[in-house]
Amino acid sequence: MTTHLHITTWLLGLILFFAAVSLFNSGKMKPFTIVHMITRVFYLLILATGVQLFIAGYNLSKGEYFGKLFLGLVIIVLMELILVRTKKRKPVRTLWIIFVIALILVIYMGLRLPLGFHPFA
Repeated sequence: MTTHLHITTWLLGLILFFAAVSLFNSGKMKPFTIVHMITRVFYLLILATGVQLFIAGYNLSKGEYFGKLFLGLVIIVLMELILVRTKKRKPVRTLWIIFVIALILVIYMGLRLPLGFHPFA
């Protein structure tokens, strides 16, 4: 149950993140601000469900779950940095590259770990 909730919050968080970027690029500042604030609420939901999964899986594979938790935190920080720096019109190219790499790694780790789906088993 927690796994499905975590995946759902991540998907909705990513959709909101990309919607916020798209709204900013369209010049719609008020909707951008609203979506950005909703995305921040989803960061909290992602963290809460992620900590629950970490606690549940900690005895199964300590190092891998800690690594996934760390990468998940990195992605959340990068999402927020990208949105804030985009709003301030500062360069975000490097942040986007790190974000994509970290996202690929965390998805791979999530699919590999004992809790959740097992397409690589």
